[in-house]
Amino acid sequence: MTGLVLVSHSLELAQAALGLATGLIPDLDVRVELAAGLPGGGLGTDTTEVGAAIERADDGEGVLVLADLGSGIMSAETALELIDPSLASRVHLSSAPVVEGLIGAYAAAGVGKALDAVVIEAEASVEAKRMQMAR
Repeated sequence: MTGLVLVSHSLELAQAALGLATGLIPDLDVRVELAAGLPGGGLGTDTTEVGAAIERADDGEGVLVLADLGSGIMSAETALELIDPSLASRVHLSSAPVVEGLIGAYAAAGVGKALDAVVIEAEASVEAKRMQMAR
């Protein structure tokens, strides 16, 4: 099953986003790992923890990484350079918004869709929100 990693500067934000996804779409068994906040508390991201979260989330099917802000993206990019290249090749860094993207990815992964389809669901969330706002 496709694994998910949520990179956030705030552990509380990441936990709340995951709680929203699991609350809206209950009864799915999706591996979601959080790499959020700094070790010992505080706001920020830790490249080492992002890499470890990717490793935990992977079962061989691939991992989608969602990040909240620019330096979270940089931490994820750097983590990909540090982990095993065969694992890094199965990881997709998504441009999807964290909350909407997580919910779409969570649902897609939970019904067994492959990484490519999970990526499409996560990234389609931008257009879905745009269309709703255009009404």
